[in-house]
Amino acid sequence: MQKLLALALGGSLALAGALAQAQLLAPAPVRPDAMMSALTAEVIGTLREDRAAGRDTDLAQLVGKRIVPLFDFPRMTALALARNWRLASPEQQAQLTSEFQTLLVRTYSNALLELGDQPIAYQPLRAAPGESEVTVRSSMRRSGAQPLTIDYDMADGLAGWRIYDVKIAGVSVVLAYRDSFAAAVREGGIDGLIRGLEDKNRRNRTGGEGAHAARLVPVLLLYGARPPSP
Repeated sequence: MQKLLALALGGSLALAGALAQAQLLAPAPVRPDAMMSALTAEVIGTLREDRAAGRDTDLAQLVGKRIVPLFDFPRMTALALARNWRLASPEQQAQLTSEFQTLLVRTYSNALLELGDQPIAYQPLRAAPGESEVTVRSSMRRSGAQPLTIDYDMADGLAGWRIYDVKIAGVSVVLAYRDSFAAAVREGGIDGLIRGLEDKNRRNRTGGEGAHAARLVPVLLLYGARPPSP
């Protein structure tokens, strides 16, 4: 019995030692402000390199690979719909999320072409240790104008830090759509809102609103100005 206890104790100590060693070797968690700053530097660097080389930036790849994964689109859609989100079935919620994501990403991609490599500075994060929801604050310098504030509301979850809202000059990008979404639901129900988003995205894809979308300031992500009126 004593041998069994000794073996069990030895095994427990070995396991604890291995876990402690693994924790020491594991990389430190990335702070959300550092993550955003590094990503911004990467995106700006890509834009500058492509511009210097005289080539077009593959925006679809850049946005899809590096930027889209940072956003919690289901939560953003739920916030934009408010109480109407609960009226939607799981299938409708999935459709709404997909169409809203397409709308936001399309608008951002077009606006990114105009904004180019404007410098953005991030403020040190003010958050207590262990906080799972924080606001990362930044500002974009503009020639002949006051710096533009861009704040990211972020939450830490199983997939790491994800953005669920952006406030540009103090205005919430997500909430900017709430009134128009509510009006669409009142007029045609959840399916009516889905059809409206599908139609808008279809027109964007065929270029019917391309020129208009290109003039819009970004509605989310790493660069921006005041979001479009609903």
